[in-house]
This record gives sequence, structure tokens and C-alpha cells, in this order.
Amino acid sequence: MRIGDLSARTGASARSIRYYEEQGLLTAARSGSGQRTYPEAAVDRVLLIRRMFDAGIGSRTMAELLPCMSDPSIRTPWLTDRLRAERERIVAEITELTRTVAALDTVIGDLAPGTPPR
Repeated sequence: MRIGDLSARTGASARSIRYYEEQGLLTAARSGSGQRTYPEAAVDRVLLIRRMFDAGIGSRTMAELLPCMSDPSIRTPWLTDRLRAERERIVAEITELTRTVAALDTVIGDLAPGTPPR
């Protein structure tokens, strides 16, 4: 299938699909005229890539994880451990952002009329 068809079936823009290729997350064959062509399995691959991006996993980490995720025969406990580590990283970021929001709320509160500076 061509890039437009893959885009329509997955909801990913053609630009995103080209980015996935640049990052080594997806491969395409080329037609005689140089157009990208994708196998049917590319639909599931792009949907998985999009789910991983939605889960906060970056393309570099995704490149490490995709082979294990795509092929159950090579899955090891390492995959689950790595995904849990990513989850912990994201939770730590949320915790830090929550502190940042609280600090910003304090700054905003300090700007309220009649509030003495701290």
C-alpha cells in the first residue's frame, strides 16, 4: 500500500509516517518510480507506534522495544522491566510537574491584589 493509504488506515499523517521511517521504527520498500510501499503489517506497526508515543515513550526508546513487542517469540522479562522503568520515569515527571504547578500557583497568589509579598 502507498503512504496515503497507510495514513488513511491508521490516522497517522504522511509526515508522521515518514518520521517513523527516519527514526528506524518503520520500513518501506520503494516502487520503480521511487514511491514508498508498505506491507499490510505496517498498519499494525503504525498503530503500535502511535500507542507508544501516546504512552510517552520516545522514538529512541521505542526503537529498542519494538522488536520485542512485535515478535512474541523474542519477548523476555527485560521488555516488561523496561516498560515499567519508562512508567516510573513518567510518574517522576508528573510529580515534578505537580510541584511546579504548586509553585506557580503560589506566585500567582502572590500577585493577587492586597496580598503582601513573601
